[in-house]
Amino acid sequence: MALHLLYIIAFTLLAVLAISNLIRNLISLGIESQRPYGNRQGDPRFPGGQQTPPHPEFLDESGRLINEPLLVMRSMTVEDAREQLDALYEASPGPSNSNLESREE
Repeated sequence: MALHLLYIIAFTLLAVLAISNLIRNLISLGIESQRPYGNRQGDPRFPGGQQTPPHPEFLDESGRLINEPLLVMRSMTVEDAREQLDALYEASPGPSNSNLESREE
């Protein structure tokens, strides 16, 4: 009976520590997410709070920041998708449908 009580106390203590750590991490994550990206004073990678350069994919050939969508997708109907898949299937290497039909006869 005493061993059961010891296990209950130990696991309760571990659960309390885990939940308090979770809450502390959530609070610090919320605070970090509210800070501007390039303005972290305590981070040694950002000395003096200077801005970091943007990712190279966001720059054009002359090094200026682009302000346009990087991916534009057009919607298509199911019929268009089936036609494209059929065209890919017909163009794929291997036995064609005409060879398969001649074998079945």
